[in-house]
Amino acid sequence: MLTLLAKFLKALNSESGAWALAFAFVLGMMMGFTPLWRLHNLAILLIALLFRINLTGFILSFVICSGIAYLLDPWFHQFGFYLLSSESWQPLWQSMYQSAFWRVLQFHHSITLGSFIISLAFAPFLLITSFFIITQYRSRIQTWFNKLKLVQMLKANRFWAIYSDLRG
Repeated sequence: MLTLLAKFLKALNSESGAWALAFAFVLGMMMGFTPLWRLHNLAILLIALLFRINLTGFILSFVICSGIAYLLDPWFHQFGFYLLSSESWQPLWQSMYQSAFWRVLQFHHSITLGSFIISLAFAPFLLITSFFIITQYRSRIQTWFNKLKLVQMLKANRFWAIYSDLRG
């Protein structure tokens, strides 16, 4: 866990793009909120690997959002059930269920549908918020943070040694 945190701090302090980190958080959130063994998560993982986003940010976001998803599952279920039981949407769900492709995606499960739609709706907000936080951290907080006595004391322990080894 210390290595993952050290790699994350390395990515925050590096010259890599803030958008790449922000997209990593969004893709990790989408994969973390939805049930793991679904085909759309394979597509998300493929996107993360093809576009070379920061994998540490992706994994960290996935782990955090997977924990949060357990708390939000009742709301995901309610929202998915509401969409699946809505009379006006019934022809769409019936036609999708008759297709093998849509059955494989498992959007007929209330938690899968609800969590996927909610994560899609939340994605732009997380993207903009995380980009803003990363840029503010790099421009204002990073230099102030490094001057703190606590940080200087932490630089003397094992975590800082792992972080320094990763920096090269």
